[in-house]
Amino acid sequence: MSNMLIFGMGYAAGHLAARLRARGWEVIGTTRDGRGDSIAFADAPAVLAALRDATHILSSVPPAGGGDPVLARYGEAIAVAPATWVGYLSSTGVYGDARGAWVDESAPVHGRRADRNAADAAWQALRGDGRVFRLPGIYGPGRSILDRIRDGRAHRIALPGQVFSRIHVDDIAGGVIASLRGPAGVYNLADDEPCSQNRLVEWGCAILGAPLPPLQSLDDAALSPAARAFYAENRRVANGKAKRLLGWAPTYPTWREGLRAMLD
Repeated sequence: MSNMLIFGMGYAAGHLAARLRARGWEVIGTTRDGRGDSIAFADAPAVLAALRDATHILSSVPPAGGGDPVLARYGEAIAVAPATWVGYLSSTGVYGDARGAWVDESAPVHGRRADRNAADAAWQALRGDGRVFRLPGIYGPGRSILDRIRDGRAHRIALPGQVFSRIHVDDIAGGVIASLRGPAGVYNLADDEPCSQNRLVEWGCAILGAPLPPLQSLDDAALSPAARAFYAENRRVANGKAKRLLGWAPTYPTWREGLRAMLD
């Protein structure tokens, strides 16, 4: 039986786990506190036992405190584990600001966060069967512009020419599953149509019959540091490599299909 150990059973990893279990896989994940049927990340004996049993290993844990916590604690064990497939959910933030240009996997890594760049490189170098998935903004049920509009948390920011790429959470799962029989390497998983955040807000407000939030400057919007950092970079993410080498195609090729599916 195929057996995947997932470090960090969060939003995206949880969707992947559900898909794999529906296919008959055994999936076990780590969480900070070991809630439910997960393993506590700090429970080294249990984690090491799971590593010995796993045929596939995935980490969705982001860097923290200046380094990658999974590699810091379990990197040596993962490097020699008997699993035949290892994956890591990284970020397209490693590309930094491209001033709206397209970036593919050959683009230089010079993102603002050194720990994110280092983690991406470290997972690539860990062993020869690694897959690194670089993800842009993730959305899906319970985590989309529609939810922010309903909650009154949506903003329109006056930044002409600013564009972002996105990926539906189900298409992350689809990309990882497609890679199970594909070659190792680095893959961007993004949809086919980057666009501005304002366009999504305007479309969502029209569909929901909600008033448009005011157009504000970045300073006047009083965004959180994380939200403000979102607007500090401008790029379009190309997904051709995953399509060519993995045979992957997004179920939701643009944000329109993804958001309409949530409305339906």
